[in-house]
Amino acid sequence: MLSLTIVVLVTAAAGFIIWANDKRHTRYGTGLPAGVAVVVGAVSWIIFISAGFGYQPGLTWIPWVLPMALGTVAAIGTVIYLGRTRASHDTRRLTQALKL
Repeated sequence: MLSLTIVVLVTAAAGFIIWANDKRHTRYGTGLPAGVAVVVGAVSWIIFISAGFGYQPGLTWIPWVLPMALGTVAAIGTVIYLGRTRASHDTRRLTQALKL
C-alpha cells in the first residue's frame, strides 16, 4: 500500500509541475493535469499489482516506476490536447462574439 501512496504523490506533483510549465495553463483548471496523472497512475498500479507484477524479484520496478511514467505522460498529453483545443475554441468564440 505504501507503493500506491508514493505513486499517487509523485504523479500529483508531476501533474502540478506540468501545469505550471504550460504557457496556456490559464485555459484549464489547476488540478486537471494532476488529477489525470493520479487517476492513470493509480489505475495502472492496481492493474500491475493485480496482474502479479508486484513484489517479485526483477519485476518490482513495474508497479513503482511504470505507473509514475504513465501518469506523467497522460498529464502531458492532456495539457497538449486541452491547451491547443481550448485556445482555438476560445479564440473562435471571442471572434464570433466581437462580430455581433
